[in-house]
Amino acid sequence: MELSAIKGLGEKNQKLLQQCNIFSVEDLLSYYPYRYDFLNPSSNLLKDEQMIQVVNVFVFSEAKVSYIRRNFNTLRFQAKAQDKMIQVSIFNRAFLKPNLTLGREITIIGKYNEKKNQFVANDIKLNVVKEAKITPVYHLVKGLKNVNLEQYILDALRKPIILFDKIPVSYLEQYQFISKTEALQYLHKPRNAEEIKKARLRFIYEELFDFMFKILYLKENESKALGLQRTLDVSKVEEFISSLPFSLTSDQVKAVHDGLSDLQSEKRMNRLVLGDVGSGKTIVATILMYANVLSGYQSVMMAPTEILATQHYLSLLKLFEGYSIHIELLVGSMKQSEKKKILERIQTGQVDFIIGTHALLSDHVLFANLGLVVTDEQHRFGVNQRKNLQNKGFRSDVLYLSATPIPRTYALTIYGDMDTSMIAVKPNGRKSIITKLKKESELKEVLKEIYREIKLGHQIYVVAPLIEESDSDNLKDVNKLKEKFELAFREKASIGILHGKMKSNLKDEVMTSFEHGALNILISTTVIEVGVDVKNATMMIIFNAERFGLATLHQLRGRVGRNDLQSYCYLISDQESERLKVLEESNDGFYISEKDFELRGQGDLFGVSQSGDMTFSLADLKRDYKILLQAKKDASLFIESKEYLRNSYYLDLVKQIDFTN
Repeated sequence: MELSAIKGLGEKNQKLLQQCNIFSVEDLLSYYPYRYDFLNPSSNLLKDEQMIQVVNVFVFSEAKVSYIRRNFNTLRFQAKAQDKMIQVSIFNRAFLKPNLTLGREITIIGKYNEKKNQFVANDIKLNVVKEAKITPVYHLVKGLKNVNLEQYILDALRKPIILFDKIPVSYLEQYQFISKTEALQYLHKPRNAEEIKKARLRFIYEELFDFMFKILYLKENESKALGLQRTLDVSKVEEFISSLPFSLTSDQVKAVHDGLSDLQSEKRMNRLVLGDVGSGKTIVATILMYANVLSGYQSVMMAPTEILATQHYLSLLKLFEGYSIHIELLVGSMKQSEKKKILERIQTGQVDFIIGTHALLSDHVLFANLGLVVTDEQHRFGVNQRKNLQNKGFRSDVLYLSATPIPRTYALTIYGDMDTSMIAVKPNGRKSIITKLKKESELKEVLKEIYREIKLGHQIYVVAPLIEESDSDNLKDVNKLKEKFELAFREKASIGILHGKMKSNLKDEVMTSFEHGALNILISTTVIEVGVDVKNATMMIIFNAERFGLATLHQLRGRVGRNDLQSYCYLISDQESERLKVLEESNDGFYISEKDFELRGQGDLFGVSQSGDMTFSLADLKRDYKILLQAKKDASLFIESKEYLRNSYYLDLVKQIDFTN
């Protein structure tokens, strides 16, 4: 049903809803509240200053607005709560001033400090709340008000819409779930906390069952998919491994063995190599790409950034120097004339290894005989993107690499459609990175340590969370940090900056300068999080560390300590943080991910958006893990019994999965 069917919803607000991915009435009903305000109004002030209070008061003085700084104001006025006069203040609500007329009754929500006789409000309701009420609170975009969105949804609930239930009838009955229609009423217009609980449980199960069905059906599909028939020249592969300037770890040897077995089997490879930062996943992929080329097929590797793709390309050129292996790089910033020549060589089979970015997904990229597809940092690409590349070959094998460690127990479920090789053991000779928490006031001490490393001929990364200065947050931006570091080191250090908004050629120029040692210090955003490998870099400084998830911080820290030199990481933060102390304790990415999951839930576990692979409206993998396991068990039985063939929703879903495969 079209959004125009909703009462009072004009074209302007329809466009705002579309920014929230709401394009139909069905989408509107599926836009769930992320929290609820339980409002129980009173005219009495409680003495507990930690407690959120909902109090009905009368405006007793003219409201005044004062500006602390640009984009930050305070609105203040006197109010009467029964027989007591109080001071009320609220931040960034200057627009309310005309409505706060003398004698008007309003509802204020916030905390009361009896000693100061001050009520700091976080919300003011101009329409007085007279009785206990539960208000759903939704994620909004600028220009869209919660009260309006709530009204649109309530009108949508009255529409005669046929809602398809994703939970199979047998499980609806087994778990005595309420109907979808009833659950939507309970979520958007609850009368009590019990209704919210029932509705959430039902939708969480629905989301997780749907997710596990896709995962398990994909796995069953993959297990039947035929791969290429190959005869591997194992002796040449072993010769290549022996020629490497280092020995493989036991985990790397096992991952290579797993991959070689896949390449030789009739089944198509669908393997994930999951390893910590610096664990050596790339060399595993390189060995398997070489084995594939020896058997007469092309190998392709897709990386998420041009910097990382270029790094892989240069690394492979060095490794295969003297071998009759033709390697090409294909990235978006190349000139069209250059791309055209490379595309011709790929299509005619003159290229063995093709390394690139999203540019590889273009319809113009055609392969002569693609045999192995490697996707680096696989979580950064959506399912369709990965399939797009795989489908450019006939029965091509697929290898995924991920340096984003997640708890082992979750990995087996989340990546349940793939065979998994874990690399936990770090390469020989690598020392643990010494990590220290420091406050801003201790920055001089850190600067001394930086200068000590520079004098030893080593290089330094400095990470800022923003590109430009923020008016509302005390965050260090790239440009400000460069000014401060130049002032601190004067002529003693060469400093460069790197961030995502820079043009590709400028980024490459800066990175090349750093790699070649022309820059001592590189000040960057998290663009250096993945893959950048400068072995001479021995120190990582991260400002406003509390703003990052542990997974991201661990990835950033992994840019140093990539040789046998002792390396250091300084986390600069004025906030006490149990999370940050975890990084001081351990260099084990899997342990850190367990703690991150424990402390934060799934929120920032992967550091980046899952590109549609794993987005849940209500479910949380940590909190709802038991439900996930039950949904996995139920989905498995649902597939095994072939019951999905009698369910129109899952039959359509299967057709889509079969088509993309």
